[in-house]
Amino acid sequence: MLEALAPDERVNAAVGWLLTGVVALDGVKNAVGALPLWGGFELIIVAVTAGPALVTRDWTAMVPWPLLSVAAVAVIAGAGGVSFETVAYLAVATLALVIVVELEAFSSVDLSRRFAVFFGVLLTMALQALWTVVQFYSDRWLGTEYLRTQTELQWDFVIVTAVGLALGVLFRWYFSRFELAGTVSHRTTNGSGSA
Repeated sequence: MLEALAPDERVNAAVGWLLTGVVALDGVKNAVGALPLWGGFELIIVAVTAGPALVTRDWTAMVPWPLLSVAAVAVIAGAGGVSFETVAYLAVATLALVIVVELEAFSSVDLSRRFAVFFGVLLTMALQALWTVVQFYSDRWLGTEYLRTQTELQWDFVIVTAVGLALGVLFRWYFSRFELAGTVSHRTTNGSGSA
C-alpha cells in the first residue's frame, strides 16, 4: 500500500499534472468570476508547481503528487462549500511546502529534514502575511470583506502556522520513507537527466 504512494517519475508527473490541472481550472474560473483574488492565488500555485518543468523542459520534473493533492483537496473543498478560511489555510501552507520541496528537489540547496520543516513553517507565515496585505488592499480598493476583525486576523496566523507545521511533519515522514521521484539526485543516479 505505501509503495503505491512513491511512484516512478512518469506516474508521479502524470498524477501531478492532473492535480495541477484541477487547481488551474478552478483558478481560471474564479479569476474571471466572482473571486478574482482567490483565482489569482490558485494560479500562483499552478505557476510555482509548473516552474521546475518549465525551467528544466522536462515534464516529469514535479513535486510528489501527494503534496499536490493537498492543494487539489483545498480547491475541491472550497467548491464544495467548506469555509474560505479553512481552504486558504491549506492552500497557503501547501504553497509554502511546494516551494521548500522544489528547492530541495530541483536545486543545489540541501536542507536537513528538520530545517526543511522549520523553513516551511516560516515560509507559511510569510506567505500568510503577504496574503493578508493583498486582502487588506482588496477590501480597501475593491470593496471586498476578507478582513473583518483584528482577533480573526490574529487567529488566521496562529491556525495557518499550525497547519503549516502539521503538513511539514507529515511530509517529513513521507520523504523519509520514499525517494523523491523526479528529483535532481534521482535523475542523476539513473542517467535519465542531468543535474
